Amino acid sequence: MSLETAWLALLGLLLAGYFVLGGYDYGVQMLHPFFGGRGGRGDRGDRVDLGEEAARTGRDAALDAIAPFFLGNEVWLVAFAGVLFGAFPHLEGTLLPGLYPLIVAILVGLVLGNAAVQLRRRAHSVRGRRWWDALIVFGGALPAVCWGLVVGLLLHGVPRQADGSFHIGFDDVFSPFTLACGVTTALLFAAHGAAFVALRSGPELVSRARRLGPGLLLGAAAVAALALLLTLFGAGASMTNRTASAFVAALFAAALAGAWWHFSRGHNIRAFAATCCATALPVLLVGAGHYPYLLISSAGEGLTIAHAVTDEATLKILSAFGVLVVPTILAYQTWSWWAFRGRTGRRHPSYF
Repeated sequence: MSLETAWLALLGLLLAGYFVLGGYDYGVQMLHPFFGGRGGRGDRGDRVDLGEEAARTGRDAALDAIAPFFLGNEVWLVAFAGVLFGAFPHLEGTLLPGLYPLIVAILVGLVLGNAAVQLRRRAHSVRGRRWWDALIVFGGALPAVCWGLVVGLLLHGVPRQADGSFHIGFDDVFSPFTLACGVTTALLFAAHGAAFVALRSGPELVSRARRLGPGLLLGAAAVAALALLLTLFGAGASMTNRTASAFVAALFAAALAGAWWHFSRGHNIRAFAATCCATALPVLLVGAGHYPYLLISSAGEGLTIAHAVTDEATLKILSAFGVLVVPTILAYQTWSWWAFRGRTGRRHPSYF
């Protein structure tokens, strides 16, 4: 394997890792109101009525599920940005300015969501908590939708000009295919968050998460099918490797089906493993479907790996750092999961 291919694989791994780890953060934030509803159906079908205090406790418990990993998951995004800047400067110089509005929206959502999650309990009134609750949902939904829009734009192809630059307009972002990708990603991340809560929380929240998960997965599958239909009619993705694209799309469908199956039967670990695969596969779809291009242009020549990567001497220098940094990130993530294993409320205190 060449250095170029190895660094491209690392770039994809870091982004896929962030989709998996940051995805359940976004999902739990988007489902925040549903974990503290005023009432619902229990496992045996009996009506359960929750007061304001019980509802707030349910929402707090859902946030406690993600609390030990909340800010640590952002390390994967920082590492992805570092590899993009260092190893693929020509891709960064083309991609980030063109996607500037969506990148800013993602960062705004991250800042607002992180602040709201950590400051919610400092509100001294019900009205104040509701404002923070609304920001929690907004801070999860905005990045989730925007990441889906980014994937949709990359799959469809960007309007790249002769000088290598491109600018996305209203019609590009709000095309049916791109919007379908945005909605699919948001629903998928929400289902992923439900799977994580079912894996980490107590019986009451597990019951709620199991009721939410299958419906969200069916919604994601339906909107993804719409995106596929648009592609078949020539208004969707523009793939250079159709065989690889079809294979990854089949894996995505299988992951959604597997997650739905295990959710419906209460297999929490298997459901979470399936949603992990489903959230990572869009990154593989972009990479494998476009190879050897990194950007497919809807108005001209695309950007290949050879044109996007830095020189070989720089890659060798970066590799020396990568050998140390990447295992450190993986070791930290493994340790944090081991240290905070188990369900919340038993071994670990409340965090937020």
